[in-house]
Amino acid sequence: MRVDAAQPGPRTNAPDILGSVETLRTNWFWSTDADGRIAYLSEWLAGELTTPAEGLVGRDLTDMFRAEGLSTDAGGSIGYAVARRKPFRAVNVRCPVDPDERIWTISGSPQLDAQGNFIGFRGVGADVTAIEQSAGEIARLASYDTVTGLRNRRGMATLVEQAIAVAATAREATPFSVLLIDLDRFKQVNDTLGHPAGDQLLIQVADRLKREIANIDCIGRIGGDEFLIVFPTCPGREALEQTAASMIEGLSKPYFLGDSRCVIGASIGIVRCDQGDETPEGIARNADLALYAAKRAGRGCARFFTQDMAEAAEDRRSVEQDLLDALDRGQLEVNYQPLVAANSNRVAGFEALLRWNHPTRGRISPALFIPIAEETNLIVRLGEWTLRQACMDAAGWPGDLRVAVNVSPIQFANPNLPQIVVSALAASGLRPDRLELEITESVFLDSGEQADKMFETLKKIGVRLALDDFGTGYSSLGYLKSAPFDKIKIDQSFVRDASDPKSRNSAIITAIVALANALGMDTTAEGVETVDQLETMRALGVGLIQGYLYSLPVCAQTVSNAVIGGAWEIQPIGPAKQREHRLATFRRIGAVHDDHYYPVILRNLSSTGALIQGIVGVPVGTRFVVDFGDRRWMLATVRRSHHDHQGVEFDEALASDGQGGYRPRYQVSATMLSQTGLVLQRPVEGGAMQPTHRDVRLGLPAFATSGA
Repeated sequence: MRVDAAQPGPRTNAPDILGSVETLRTNWFWSTDADGRIAYLSEWLAGELTTPAEGLVGRDLTDMFRAEGLSTDAGGSIGYAVARRKPFRAVNVRCPVDPDERIWTISGSPQLDAQGNFIGFRGVGADVTAIEQSAGEIARLASYDTVTGLRNRRGMATLVEQAIAVAATAREATPFSVLLIDLDRFKQVNDTLGHPAGDQLLIQVADRLKREIANIDCIGRIGGDEFLIVFPTCPGREALEQTAASMIEGLSKPYFLGDSRCVIGASIGIVRCDQGDETPEGIARNADLALYAAKRAGRGCARFFTQDMAEAAEDRRSVEQDLLDALDRGQLEVNYQPLVAANSNRVAGFEALLRWNHPTRGRISPALFIPIAEETNLIVRLGEWTLRQACMDAAGWPGDLRVAVNVSPIQFANPNLPQIVVSALAASGLRPDRLELEITESVFLDSGEQADKMFETLKKIGVRLALDDFGTGYSSLGYLKSAPFDKIKIDQSFVRDASDPKSRNSAIITAIVALANALGMDTTAEGVETVDQLETMRALGVGLIQGYLYSLPVCAQTVSNAVIGGAWEIQPIGPAKQREHRLATFRRIGAVHDDHYYPVILRNLSSTGALIQGIVGVPVGTRFVVDFGDRRWMLATVRRSHHDHQGVEFDEALASDGQGGYRPRYQVSATMLSQTGLVLQRPVEGGAMQPTHRDVRLGLPAFATSGA
């Protein structure tokens, strides 16, 4: 079959096509002369502008259409492309005579005549307002929280980056501040009332924050129950404290969610960014550390970030890494602190205490590494090793001397604990009734029937059970009713101040002793350090005493040597009265003596004195200048000295640092330091300043350092 060729239709040329497109009023066309002045503009577009069509022809293209963005394919603004006769594509512009203020996208290319001479530009434009608005809304949704309407984590990150950029480019210092807010007890609302109620609560929290802060765009919800506030210009410390206190008070007032009424709280970490070298990651880390300090201080309060917090966090990270290998490297040992009969001074048993001898740090406090072991679940392995070692050591003691071993809540929740205890007893040959397991009240919080079964199983083995830190947890009387304890250990917090007539501690201890006697339980007072505390415990009828007044924890060999005769009697030796409580710490600071600057470790601190480590052979009475960092110095006198440890007394009492610690009240000026012969330079690791020394002689010899 033959197919005839189609008959050709009427010819269609480009002008006809362009004319048809123009009638659709979706695209418009333009051209300029060689000088960049408008020569042609689509008639329909000209009719929608406020300037008549004849007034548009002859105007500069760059005056009529002003670019929204900063770049084109030609590498610059429209004016740049036109001046260099370069093509440009899809540049968003606005027209100053457009009453609707639409966004247009235009493209153009240079035109040449037959001889190659430039004669102007020709191009096309289109209305992209709806597209740009949609893109803007998508971008806004990406930076704002859908629940509260506040900025989200991404939006707040942009705000922080902008603040950093402004601070970095400003001629003068432009500090800014960041407040990280965490809602206390929010999870309880979610768990009891449901997530919809939790969302309503978050909305109300956001509304209260908006009433506190004038610029609501600097407030954001960065996830869960955490909010962030960025002040681009940093108020003073006092103003920040007042703002934080006002927010905590406002957020802690009751909320109404439907028919329910709930109360939450807030903790705040504050970072003042005034160094000029901050990074978003560093600010976030510092805010987290400050918030953690606020929570550790009891929640419902605000804490400022200090360099000490960063040092402590880094120190903790280092300790965690070293702890993973400490047992395999033989760095751990079990020491024993005597439990002494109050009326006879005769040792009745010992508490096994794990000690860590670090190769470079020396003896590390259990208060530092035990919480880390619990968080990393290493406590299960360390606890089992301690139990087995304590049983082996105690098996060699004469008579009925008992050994008490602490069992953490994590160990207690392990269903294999009874088998581990039986194995340790069998391997050592220790009688079960000579082993005492010390358990804190926290094991009851989530255990229920499981705890009761564990107690029953352990008692069948024949070991004794002691309730440790009695009175510091929850519902202690209920635990005594259900758990078969043989002993109650009275926490040091009650022993402290018990001899003070103004304190109620002695009345509380009297009640505890009476309760223990009625239930057939023994009592031990922990942390007895002074003679007046011992006399009070005796008068109140406490049976056993544990504390530094009798003995520090000692090694297994010392115990074996002391009890070899069958009995060990210790005379109490210590201060007559209680001294101020000291804060245990591990912090690198400095000590200045003569023309020497010594890096030392701050081991403990009170408002009146401290224990430092790192200098050998210091006579009692030696004067030091203690450098706490940040130009905070304090004169001190050595009152006690043993090897590389010195107990120093400050000339003036330290002030509270607002973080649960102490610091000198005043900063020393650089001029004053210069006059004393010390010129501070840059900070060194640990926060203290490393000085350069002039020839300043105090007439005393230099000391050796221990390398601590």
